[in-house]
Amino acid sequence: MSNRLAGKVALVTGAASGMGASHARAFVSHGAKVVLADISDEAGQALAAELGDNARYIHLNVTDADEWAAAVAFTVAEFGALNVLVNNAGILDSGALGAFTIEQWNRTLAINLTGPFLGTTAALEALKASAPSSIVNISSAAGLEGIAAMHAYTASKFGVRGLTKSTSLELASSRVRVNSVHPGAVQTPMTAFGKEQPAIDFTESTMTRDAAPAEISALVVYLASDESSFSTGAEFVVDGGITAGKDYGF
Repeated sequence: MSNRLAGKVALVTGAASGMGASHARAFVSHGAKVVLADISDEAGQALAAELGDNARYIHLNVTDADEWAAAVAFTVAEFGALNVLVNNAGILDSGALGAFTIEQWNRTLAINLTGPFLGTTAALEALKASAPSSIVNISSAAGLEGIAAMHAYTASKFGVRGLTKSTSLELASSRVRVNSVHPGAVQTPMTAFGKEQPAIDFTESTMTRDAAPAEISALVVYLASDESSFSTGAEFVVDGGITAGKDYGF
């Protein structure tokens, strides 16, 4: 175990599986205390048990402001502070224009974009009280470029990028940093589901592979730590080169 995050208390959403679980494991391994928040109670409780005394689990629907308030209060009650918020929970849905429904649109934006807004709002005073603090918003390469037939996902991830900018400006004087992370394709249950959908075009990265979740977590640890003390309002791209452009073989 390292001490890069010693003394830090983190709340991670979507933490029961995929990237969220990887971030939680990485945080604990670097000395942080972590509250895992998710709607998958059995998986979340199992991971908290695996991680031991420095982890707790709480049920959290990120579209519910009251549940957010409860999750923040729980974190402070259990560990005495909150100085890292990782807005990781998200969904991926697709469909061509004319087929993608308003219900799908609203659900995607509620989870992917309204969720981080509600989380930032709920955690605001606790983060200020425990400053220097850090908010890490998990966006996507789709927050930097469009993906056909993934209109709600793309819009939500661009929105997370914009929310990161506006909140970073407002919170800088309170010593709360806010940054966005933009992964490309990552080996998670969510992207495995997505690849079964014929409407989604997952462009291979220039590194010709998907990322392992731990490769994204390494960046999240950096942004949660005091090592990134001069970084705020920025997007950190970890996409294997997807957004670098196209290689036409010249």
